[in-house]
Amino acid sequence: MNFFAYLFQDWSANRGNIKGRFVLFLFRSVQIVNRHILLKILFCWHLVLYRLFVEWHLGIELPRKLTAGKGLIVYHGQALVVNQGVVIGNNCVLRNSVTIGHKKLADGTFTNCPRLGNNVDVGANVCIIGDVTVGNNVIIGAGAVVIKNIPDNSVAVGNPARILEQKTEAHI
Repeated sequence: MNFFAYLFQDWSANRGNIKGRFVLFLFRSVQIVNRHILLKILFCWHLVLYRLFVEWHLGIELPRKLTAGKGLIVYHGQALVVNQGVVIGNNCVLRNSVTIGHKKLADGTFTNCPRLGNNVDVGANVCIIGDVTVGNNVIIGAGAVVIKNIPDNSVAVGNPARILEQKTEAHI
């Protein structure tokens, strides 16, 4: 993928969402800067600007080391917190007040971070914590707390999250 295609890979998915486009453009640009030590030195001002504006001012924590697939959508990003170890698949939606990260265990160690598949739609105020896998084509309802794996093609709701229904494909 060329430089400009990489920077704008989330652009069409965020059509009509100027804030989302701007934040994800900056996010992809700091990911590029983070790849090489020379770029980090030359563009350290950009890393600081990203941290001050996106994380502190807008309240959207998308760390530069985060692994996120193309087509990421951020709606109403306020209070969005994603740990840098999280893996997000392609075409995922993150809404406001979402927290995705590891969990501290009783012995003081931390679990691995969650992994989200492709086409995952995360509702507002959702917490996904611990070493969990969210499958492909999953919808997580607003306010859900995900602490266990969610299979592909599911709808999960509640605290703790439970599978409300599993979507099946029609056979022709």
